[in-house]
Formats: sequence, C-alpha cells, structure tokens
Amino acid sequence: MITAGSGKYLVWLKEEKLSDERLYILGGGERPHIGGVVVMEPNSEPKSIKLKGHYDHIVLEPIAKEACKKYNTKVVVIGGVHVDSASKDEIDILVKNCKELVKCI
Repeated sequence: MITAGSGKYLVWLKEEKLSDERLYILGGGERPHIGGVVVMEPNSEPKSIKLKGHYDHIVLEPIAKEACKKYNTKVVVIGGVHVDSASKDEIDILVKNCKELVKCI
C-alpha cells in the first residue's frame, strides 16, 4: 500500500495482481467509500462509473491510465475519498495527494 498526505487528508492506494492484470483500491479522508469504478484496457479510453452524488472518478481515472500504460494490461480502479463538508481548498488538497499516488505506480 502507498500513501500520500496526512491526517484527514491522507489517501492510500492498494494494488492486487490478478495474473498480469491489476486491481487498485483507493481510499482516504475521513471515510473511505466506493464512489466510482474505472476500467481500462490497453489502447482504449477509460470506462468510468460515477455513483450518484460522487466525483471520485476524477481521481480514479489518472490511476487507471498510468497503471494501464505502465503495465500494458487491463486495470480496474475502485474507491473513494471523503472529508465531511470539505471546502474547495480541502478538495484541492485531496486531489493533489491522489496525484502523488499516481507518481508511485
């Protein structure tokens, strides 16, 4: 598992290998949850499922793109990050921390 940030802005990413394919679970903030799912395969665009009221696909898609590109295999990314009553600045911190995770794939 890799992490970025601290306190209620801590985000984490777990990786599971399924043969040569990859499954990632993203969580963090005050209440990790399932807010979206992204599926990607080489030479394709990501397919995103955004659950009602959630925007987690915004941070899930870069993870899928980077892992698919790096490993040239099918990738599924699922999860979500939540901070209660988050301000725009707090959301920006969480997004920045999620971008740090992408660098570690």
